[in-house]
Amino acid sequence: MYRVEDKYNCTDAQLAMLQARMEAVLRPDVNEGGPEGYRITSLYFDDFTDSCLRDTTDGVNRRSKYRIRIYNDSLDVIKLEVKTKRDNRISKSARTITKAQMECLMRGECIEDDASAKDPATLFNLAVRTQGLRPKVIVAYERKAYVYGPGNVRITFDRNVRASSMVEAFGEKNISYDFLREYDKVLEVKYDEFIPDFLLQLLETGSMRQTAYSKYQLCRECVAL
Repeated sequence: MYRVEDKYNCTDAQLAMLQARMEAVLRPDVNEGGPEGYRITSLYFDDFTDSCLRDTTDGVNRRSKYRIRIYNDSLDVIKLEVKTKRDNRISKSARTITKAQMECLMRGECIEDDASAKDPATLFNLAVRTQGLRPKVIVAYERKAYVYGPGNVRITFDRNVRASSMVEAFGEKNISYDFLREYDKVLEVKYDEFIPDFLLQLLETGSMRQTAYSKYQLCRECVAL
């Protein structure tokens, strides 16, 4: 199922104002574990020709991203994800993997899958075999998330977006990062078929503009400087 995903670059003041509005009317994501939100660290993969990066840069209508994701620097939960985007709609296939499976993929090896297109491991393995999928960049940031049941709305505030080329150290705590010089804050609004009008009104600032923001692209560019 494809969901709408709209992204907005924000200033510190805009982010603080909008988060205060959401705090007053929406409930926080039950998985975030504390009032300050949680840290997301993702290891992004690409092929020999960097086709994922090129598709994003060129604005290709349908494109995919491959990543492994952990939370709060812990390996207790490791998510394998394949995210497909069509215009501003997204579909994500995800499953939990073990540390050993994560290390296999980081070495460019395949892991067990169920041979279903719904299993991200199947998609990862196919890309490993046919395209030489390999780790390219680590992307980290802090997230505060709010949810609203009708429309399956999820509103997230991401801060301190940063990048590291130390892909072999993913999952460790001694990674050094380069912070984005610009665009290190982003608001993301995701929903199924509709978003209630009152939320659209709360999200209005009069100056915030929608953007084709890509953490992966910006962080690849950051570590290449």
